[in-house]
Amino acid sequence: MAEHRDIPSGPVRRHSQLAVGGLALLAAAVLVTGCGKDTAGPESVAGSAAPLSGDSTGAPTPGTTDGSAPPKTPDGGGGKTPPGSPATHTPSTPKSDKPVTAASGHCHTSELKASVGDNEPGAGQENFALVLTNKSQRSCTVYGFPGLAFVNSAGEQVSLNPTRAGSAQPPVRLAPGSSAWAPLSFSNPEMTGVTTVDPAAVEITPPDEKASLKTSWPGGPVTNTGKASVPQVGPFQAGSKP
Repeated sequence: MAEHRDIPSGPVRRHSQLAVGGLALLAAAVLVTGCGKDTAGPESVAGSAAPLSGDSTGAPTPGTTDGSAPPKTPDGGGGKTPPGSPATHTPSTPKSDKPVTAASGHCHTSELKASVGDNEPGAGQENFALVLTNKSQRSCTVYGFPGLAFVNSAGEQVSLNPTRAGSAQPPVRLAPGSSAWAPLSFSNPEMTGVTTVDPAAVEITPPDEKASLKTSWPGGPVTNTGKASVPQVGPFQAGSKP
């Protein structure tokens, strides 16, 4: 025969009921957590996101409306005009230190003929006049120093280029048929004892011109070294002789 035990009552029974109730609440909480997937944090999604235009905050780049980069200027960026562009560069104007001459302009080589005046020696110096005459039908001006070269019959230079002496005179206006002259002088080569050469002609180049005029040389031997008797030329002045 089974032994019969009495069920406890009082405080013991109430503790048993509380324990059963706690387990029921815990089971309900687990059930709610398992069914609450829609309210959980974000899920991981496969793939990659494209970078945004603009700065690190995602704001559009200044100066645009769609966030794209602004077009580059010709200098590569910055919006500055490149140095030397037509918008900022003004070419300089060449300046001349020559005085204003007649409106007719300077004489061109093709408008002139050249000659050498007779020797007028003095004090051991040989003195000649280099003469330019206007053969054209217009008036023109001569200003400054001539170019000069002593040449042989083949047109080869045989002596030194002359040095310049004196200061430029006022421009000389040459009417058709009129002349201007420039002095040429050097020490007598026999007195200085330098070696010499006997030129066949001289080539005279008018101021501001490149082409020269050839004429015969009546002056005899000239130095072919730079030791002494080096020729000197002066500026043009009006007339054909002093």
